[in-house]
Amino acid sequence: MSNINVIEGKLDAGGLKIAIIATRFNDFIVERLVSGAIDYLSRHGAKESDLTLIRCPGAFELPMLCRKVAKNIDYDGIVALGAVIRGATPHFNYICAEATKGIAQVMLKTGTPIGYGLLTCDTIEQAIERAGSKAGNKGAEAAQAMLETIRVLEQLKE
Repeated sequence: MSNINVIEGKLDAGGLKIAIIATRFNDFIVERLVSGAIDYLSRHGAKESDLTLIRCPGAFELPMLCRKVAKNIDYDGIVALGAVIRGATPHFNYICAEATKGIAQVMLKTGTPIGYGLLTCDTIEQAIERAGSKAGNKGAEAAQAMLETIRVLEQLKE
């Protein structure tokens, strides 16, 4: 095991330009995710001037805005944040599936790392837990995943 070459991302956001794309829908939850992502990136060396917060209406629009940013604007990575809470109709299933699939497609097609921070919860209580209480802050976790992916990709290009 000691001769294995290990490639892993260093959690250093210094010098990176990051877009945070956050939904307005369920903003009482999403604001906590945004705060968590910004706090995480700042604590890992990002300057506020290198972060851009972009608002979008809801989860269904996240993939389109991620694609636009990834293809046309010079960012090293994107953190996609939102919260979908199950209601009484199947609408929840369609929105969650399409937003998730769309974000994954954007990442694969453009090569831009995207931290996935779209909460898909059955209840408001679950969303609150994932936005900074019992289950941690999924906004911070999405920022961490994006950052680590950027740094691994850099090493694979060398």
